[in-house]
Amino acid sequence: MGNKLIITAALCGVGTSKAQTPHVPVTPDEIAADSVNVVKAGASIIHIHVRDDEGVNTMDTERFVLVVDKVRAALAAEGLDAVLNLTTSGSKFSYEQRMAHLGVILPEMCSFDPGTMNWANSYVFLNEPKFLEELGMKTQEHGVKPELEIFDAGMIGNVNYYIAKGFLKTPCHIQFVLGVPGGMPGNAESLAYLLPKIPAGSTWSITGIGKSHLPCVLLGLAEGADGLRVGLEDNIFLSKGVLATNAQLVERAASLAALAGREIATAAEAREILGIPAAHM
Repeated sequence: MGNKLIITAALCGVGTSKAQTPHVPVTPDEIAADSVNVVKAGASIIHIHVRDDEGVNTMDTERFVLVVDKVRAALAAEGLDAVLNLTTSGSKFSYEQRMAHLGVILPEMCSFDPGTMNWANSYVFLNEPKFLEELGMKTQEHGVKPELEIFDAGMIGNVNYYIAKGFLKTPCHIQFVLGVPGGMPGNAESLAYLLPKIPAGSTWSITGIGKSHLPCVLLGLAEGADGLRVGLEDNIFLSKGVLATNAQLVERAASLAALAGREIATAAEAREILGIPAAHM
């Protein structure tokens, strides 16, 4: 694939609310419509969290099925293609709730958060060893590519541990999520420390939270990232005081990539780069 760049759109996350920005998609229909918008703008992966009828984060399998069915139908109606990456994050939910949707939906990708941290010094982002062992085996059982989200330095060591123990398989896909208080800052120093430590042969992507968002996009391009993640899960502004849409954030990433001489990968090319088998499409 040469130097083609994968753009991931993280549409809503756990906590971005309508009170913060009217552009965040929270209902199933909004998520489906925004999925079309971001793919048209250049995204080849869509990272999906789901909300209940009150707009609160949920790991309910039926809700995931409803949302994913609507996303797939909306993309198909427009003749579009995307890799769907479903979250498994959710400290307040049981292991079973966090993994149940994988065996039902059989997504091509899911998140895998290889460690626990004090998120923004406000709550525990809990990912216990037993859960991670079970999740690693579930991804292998169902043929799902884990996206290994790295928020802090020790998580790289955990990834190598789970590889050695057989819970993760190589080659890995690493998603750096920098700038969360309690994790590593979204700056060049953090990336310079982390990059040499990822497993050999890994692909990697980067995002920054809040004010770290654009600097991390630029860092990723400067360091030859395989992917960039953008979206209202991570940052709600296009510039200071100017609220963004998900599609605008994707368009900006694609424009910056073009300036850096990077072509944008299609969904089919993203699968090839990440080693997602064609038979799993």
